[in-house]
Amino acid sequence: MVQNAPQLITYADRLSGNLAGLAELLDGRLAAAFGGVHILPFFVPIDGADAGFDPSDHATVDPRVGSWSTIGRIGADRDLMADLIVNHISAESRQFVDWLEKQGDSDFDGMFLTYDSVFPTGADEAELLRIYRPRPGLPFTLVPDRAGVPHLMWTTFTPNQIDLDVEHPAGWAYLMAILDRFERSSINLVRLDAVGYAIKRSGTSSFMIPETLDFIDRISSECRARGMTVLVEMHGHFRTQIELARKVDLVYDFGLPPLVLDALYRGTTAVLKQWLQIRPTNAVTVLDTHDGIGIVDVRDLLDPDSIDALVDGIHRRSGESSRKATGAAASNLDLYQVNCTFYDALGRDDERYLAARLIQLLVPGVPQIYYVGLLAGSNDLDLLERTGVGRDVNRHHFSSEERDCAFDRPVVRRLLELLELRASHPAFQGTFEVVDTADHELRVRWSNDSALVDATVDVAAGTWTITAT
Repeated sequence: MVQNAPQLITYADRLSGNLAGLAELLDGRLAAAFGGVHILPFFVPIDGADAGFDPSDHATVDPRVGSWSTIGRIGADRDLMADLIVNHISAESRQFVDWLEKQGDSDFDGMFLTYDSVFPTGADEAELLRIYRPRPGLPFTLVPDRAGVPHLMWTTFTPNQIDLDVEHPAGWAYLMAILDRFERSSINLVRLDAVGYAIKRSGTSSFMIPETLDFIDRISSECRARGMTVLVEMHGHFRTQIELARKVDLVYDFGLPPLVLDALYRGTTAVLKQWLQIRPTNAVTVLDTHDGIGIVDVRDLLDPDSIDALVDGIHRRSGESSRKATGAAASNLDLYQVNCTFYDALGRDDERYLAARLIQLLVPGVPQIYYVGLLAGSNDLDLLERTGVGRDVNRHHFSSEERDCAFDRPVVRRLLELLELRASHPAFQGTFEVVDTADHELRVRWSNDSALVDATVDVAAGTWTITAT
C-alpha cells in the first residue's frame, strides 16, 4: 500500500552527491516532508545519452553513486520508486554488443526491434508517417553488425537507445530479471517509462494501441506478484489518460501543470475546475519532473489560442530562457513539451509559486515534488550550453553548499511547511470537495471526522490562505 504522503523525485547524484547522501537527507532534514522517493535511473551509466534513461546495465547500480544495499536501506521504511525502462536499452549494452557480434548465435537474438521485425514486407510513405513520434524524423538508426552488414534498428528516442522487442522471450526475460532485482532491493513502486511506445504494429501509430494495453496488463501483473505498485508514464490526450487510469494502478496527472499555469496566467480557474471534475484520482500529481512541461496533455481542454498563449507566457516569464531549451532550439527535444523550471515559468514569483504548489498538494493523489522545484530552482543555462540538451535546463547539479543555502530561502522553508502539513494531517485521509466560488478563486476542503483542511487560492491576485484544524 502506497502512503498518502508527498514523494521526492531526484537523481541519485544531483541533490546529495550520491545515494548515501540522499538517504541522510531523507532521514534528516526532509524526514517530516516526504513519505517516499522516486530515484531517477541510478543504473550503469547515470550519465549516458539520456541522463540514465539509456542503461547499458539496468541491473547494476552505478558504483559512482552507491550500491543495491544503499537502495535497500532507502526503501526499508519508505515508499521507493524506480524506473523500469521497458522500451529500450543502450547501444553499448553487453546484450546488444553480443548480438552485433554473433547475430543468430547470440543468446539475445530477437531481443531488439528492427524495421523488418515490424514491416517484414516493407512499408509505404503513408504507413511510416503514421508512426507517432515524440521527436522529429523517423524512429530508425542504421547500425552495422561486426561483419559490416547494416541493420535498420528501431530507435524511438535517440540513436543510442535501441528499442526492445518486449514480446520476444529474450526481451521479456530481460525485463523479468530487472524486476527480480528490484524485488530484492525493497523497491515497492515501479514506473513504466515510455511504455506507450513499447509495442509496434504495422498499419498503426505504434503508440498506445490495444496491444500496448495488453502488455501493460501483463507486466503490471508481474510487478504486483512481487508486491509492487505500478505507475504508468504516458503523455497524450487527456481522454486516453482517463481511460488508461481505469486499467492500471497509478497514472500521472500531466494535465495539472499546464492548467495551473493557465489559471495563474489568466486569473481564472474555470478550466482547472472542469479538469478536477473529470481527472483520474488514482494519480501521481506533479508540477515538474525531469522532463518538460507537457502541452499535448491539455489539448482540447485548452483551445489552440490558449495553448499558444500558455507557451508564450512560459517563455516571457522565464526571460526567454525556456525558448532556448525548447523545440528546434535544443537537441533531444520533445515536440510536446516546454523545457523550463516551474519557478521560472511563474516569473520567480514566490507567492504564485507557493499557490501553485498548494494546488498540487490539495488535489487528490500522491504528490511528487521534483528536487529542482523543491529548492525553487531557476533554469540552468550553463548546463544547457554545455550539453545542448533542452531538458538539462531543469536538471541542475546542486553542490552541498548551494543546496543548504537554498533550504534557508523563505520560499523553500514555506514549501517544506506545506509538505509537512500534507504528509501528516489526518484530514487528507478523508473526503475532498471543491467549494463553489467565483472563477478567480479555487477553494477546496479536506475533512475527516473533526480534522479539516480548508484552503483558498486567488489565482488573479496570486494569493492563498489555508486553515488546518
